[in-house]
Amino acid sequence: MTRLYIVDDHALVRSGLRAVLAAEPDLTVVGEAAEGQALLNQLPSNPADVVLLDLNMPGLDGLATVRRLHAEFPEVGILVLSMLAHECTVAQVFAAGALGYILKSAATSEIIAALRAVAASRAFLSTEIGLAMLHRVTTYPMLVPTASAAEALTAREQEVLQCIADGLTNVEIADKLFMSKRTVETHRQNIIAKTHTKNTAALIKFAVQRGLLAQAQPG
Repeated sequence: MTRLYIVDDHALVRSGLRAVLAAEPDLTVVGEAAEGQALLNQLPSNPADVVLLDLNMPGLDGLATVRRLHAEFPEVGILVLSMLAHECTVAQVFAAGALGYILKSAATSEIIAALRAVAASRAFLSTEIGLAMLHRVTTYPMLVPTASAAEALTAREQEVLQCIADGLTNVEIADKLFMSKRTVETHRQNIIAKTHTKNTAALIKFAVQRGLLAQAQPG
């Protein structure tokens, strides 16, 4: 029996995963937490074989949690469950010590397969991400990542980038573009990952240098 720990700041996501996994005879959820530090506090008295972990969380975020979890509980397999699909983020997660990465949009059957793979100490990468990487390699074999970062931004990400450059907060961007604050945060993280920048100031400098921002109209 594989003991699982679910870590996600949304109670609805945790309860949904519990309900799905309850039907699997070889998997049992032994605990859950809303953020990374709570997980690390609880694991010594409530051990698990695999931790299913979100990346975008308050407090100790997912990536920091992966690093600490791998260092303090190396026997625990780590499977990240996230909305973020960019390969830079995926690479950071694996480098931090995770054994698997699955998208929240994946089918239930793939999430269960990922859990079983990680429990058996096998690496697992979401099919959607793997196919996207394969497509990029076969379509653009000579592409240099840093040179193509601007081209990789979606139209929606470019809109969010413009709003960031205009000085809008995440809440203001959400109101302007009719999306949730969490979706704006996800877009912001994807933009930073794709442009290989470390903060908002560096991101805006990158955008200005590459002409990604709309020109101000004369008054």
